[in-house]
This record gives sequence, structure tokens and C-alpha cells, in this order.
Amino acid sequence: MAQKTYLTRLKLTDFRNYASATLALDERHVVLTGDNGSGKTNLLEAVSFLSPGRGLRRAVLSDVTRVGASGGFSVFADLEGREGAVAIGTGIETGEESTSRKLRLNGTPAKSVEELTDHLNVLWLTPAMDGLFTGGASDRRRFLDRLVLSLDPAHGRRAADYERAMRSRNRLLSEGRFDPAWLSGIEVQMAELGIAMAAARREMLTLLAALIARSGETPFPSPTLSLIGFLDEDDTRPYAELEEAYAENLRDSRHRDAAAGRTLHGPHRADLLVRHREKDMEAERCSTGEQKALLVGLILAHARLTGDMTGCAPVLLLDEIAAHLDEGRRASLFDLVHDLGGQAFMTGTDRAMFSALNDRAQFFTVSQGKVLS
Repeated sequence: MAQKTYLTRLKLTDFRNYASATLALDERHVVLTGDNGSGKTNLLEAVSFLSPGRGLRRAVLSDVTRVGASGGFSVFADLEGREGAVAIGTGIETGEESTSRKLRLNGTPAKSVEELTDHLNVLWLTPAMDGLFTGGASDRRRFLDRLVLSLDPAHGRRAADYERAMRSRNRLLSEGRFDPAWLSGIEVQMAELGIAMAAARREMLTLLAALIARSGETPFPSPTLSLIGFLDEDDTRPYAELEEAYAENLRDSRHRDAAAGRTLHGPHRADLLVRHREKDMEAERCSTGEQKALLVGLILAHARLTGDMTGCAPVLLLDEIAAHLDEGRRASLFDLVHDLGGQAFMTGTDRAMFSALNDRAQFFTVSQGKVLS
């Protein structure tokens, strides 16, 4: 069984609607209940800042600081992680205008937020993700890249470097600067990074498919996953050949991309396709309830894969998870979450919806920036 990762303390200062808040926790799950708008999701967002990136809302950091606060914000957590007990502090320092946040591990400044993945993985499911299957391809790419990042921390850096190189190429083309040497250097870099990104995505889907295939029957439908738009799944050429082919494609497409004002082919144009396996139907054609169930099943499968691959069960953030499930499916969900072996944070408006958890969870009431045990 995967090692359990869990928070033992969470402390916020000037974070969203919290001037200050401290939660004393143990290894059990955490249930946060209260009225809409009371600050439950804000607590989940704070925990999501214990992972690389901009959190579950993808917020601009200056918007996270509490309105009226004189400085920045901070999130502090004590946890039992992959490498044992660790104290994590992150946030924006007072008066800081930087768009990046600081990170301290056991009081020592960290080189980058990617070091967080040495200690824990944080995965989440929020109501904002309910439109994943019917929304734009960019949302699905971002979702997939978040899945990859949990197993391959370097994926985020590769994606950022690829975007930076692509912007440089687009700028040169828009200015009519078709310098062969300069453009070729950028395109070779894009090819190396782009193929690595696509390969990491493809590997993630292969691993997920294998796990889903060997999993037993659950109350949630099984998703079938595939990628289109870049690096077809049946293309088994060596990576060096794929990189050379993509670099050649970029070289041949310079005038077309210049006319379009953007790069028309690459991993930034890929799309994730999801099908309801049992019904053999595209996810976007399923009912709203079926789409929600598919998404829950996918998140649970990825959480189990993360535990299997890293040896450490992830921390799960499940916002309003019980709202649209009947009593039987809620109880099954809680059992599945518990069986993953990690700590889960769950929110809802009605504590009774979580009664099946019994003593497997700590319960807190949230009300206008206050948290009561």
C-alpha cells in the first residue's frame, strides 16, 4: 500500500477571506461544511498551493491576498510527507510586486516550487472542472498536463520553455525576420521540447488505461482516453526521428504561420478525447450526471496511479464532491477515496451528506473566515 501523506497543521495569514486561521489536523480526512461563500473552497485553494503552479483556481497571486491586508499572504503547513515530517511555507512577502511566490522548506528557502513534489502530490476536483468535456481543448490540455506533472515534475518546465520558444518564433515571423540560422535554432528547441511533452502525455494515458483495465468494477463509469492533433498514438518512430520531423514541419510552415499570426502545429494544439467506455459514447454527448461520474472516476484512477508510481498516496481536494450524488454512490465514493490511502479534503453545505465517513474524518464548520472544529 502507498505511503500516506497528510497534513497535521494548516495555517493561513491574509489568504482570501481569512485574516488568520489555523486547523489542527491528524491523518484522517477533512470535511469542511458551511454556507456557500463562507470560505470552504478558499481552504482547499490554500492546500493546493502546496504543489507547483497557481493553485486550483489558477489565480493571479495579487488577487489571493485578503482585501484590506497591508502585505502579502502566507500558507504554512506541517505534514508527514514522502521524506518524513516537513514544514512548508509559501506566499508573497509584504510589499512584493513579483508574480512568483516564495517557498521555504523547514525554514530554508527552496530553489523552486518544483521541490514541493519531493514531499507530496496534491490532486483536485472542483465544480469548475464539470465543463471539461464540453469546453475548449486548452482546458483539457491543461487538465492532462496537471496529471502528467504529478508523476513528471519536469513536465511543467518543459511546457513553459516550449511556450517561451514558440512566442519568440511567432514574434520573429510577425516582424518578417526570416533569419534561417536564428529560426532554425528556435525550431530545434521547440521540436525537442514539443516531442518530450507529447511523449509524456502519451505515457500518462497509457499508464492510466492499463490501470483502468485491471481495476475492478466501481460505481463510476470507466473512461477511454486518447490524444489527437499532434503525435498520433500509432507513431512509434524513435524520438530523434520525431524531433527531426517536427523541426522540418516548423521550417516548412514559416510563411503559413506568419500569415496566421501563430504556430499552427504542435503540442499546444493537441486535444484529449474521453469516451464513456461502457456506453461507447463520447463524453461530450453524455448527460451532465454521466460526465460528472466520468470525471470522478478519472480523478480517482489518476490518484491511484500516482500512489502506485510514487509509492506515496496523494492529498486529494474534492470541492462540493457529494452535491450531485445519491446516498449509495456517496458512500461508495468515500470508501474508494479512503482505500487510496491518502488524506482527502472535502467540502459541502450539509454535514449529513458525509455521515458515511463516520470517524474516518475530522469535521469543521466554516463561517465567514472562521473555522470551528
